[in-house]
Amino acid sequence: LDVAESEKAYTVTAELPGVTKDGVKVSIDGRRVTIQAQTTKTQEKKDGERVVYSERSSSSYSRTFTLPAEVDQEASQAKLEHGVLTLNLVKRSAQTGKQLSVS
Repeated sequence: LDVAESEKAYTVTAELPGVTKDGVKVSIDGRRVTIQAQTTKTQEKKDGERVVYSERSSSSYSRTFTLPAEVDQEASQAKLEHGVLTLNLVKRSAQTGKQLSVS
C-alpha cells in the first residue's frame, strides 16, 4: 500500500493480485479509508467424466488507514487494472467561516 499526497488529493495504490472488480470494496468515513478484497479460486482436473483432483481456495484482505484530512467521497475515484487498485481521494475543502452580524 502506497499513499502519496498532492495539494488537492491523496493517491493510494494497492496491489491486489487475482482480485476482480466485484471482489473489491472501498469504504470512506471522514478521514478513515477501508479497503476490503476477496478472491476465490477453483481448480479441477478431470480424466474423462471422472474428477481426479479438485481444490478450492479463498483469500480475503482488509486494510484500514487514517489520512490527515477528510476525503470528499463524491469527488473521489477508484480504478482496478491488472491487479493494482488506484484510489484518487480528493481532499474535502475547508469550509470558510461565516461572519455574524451584530444587532
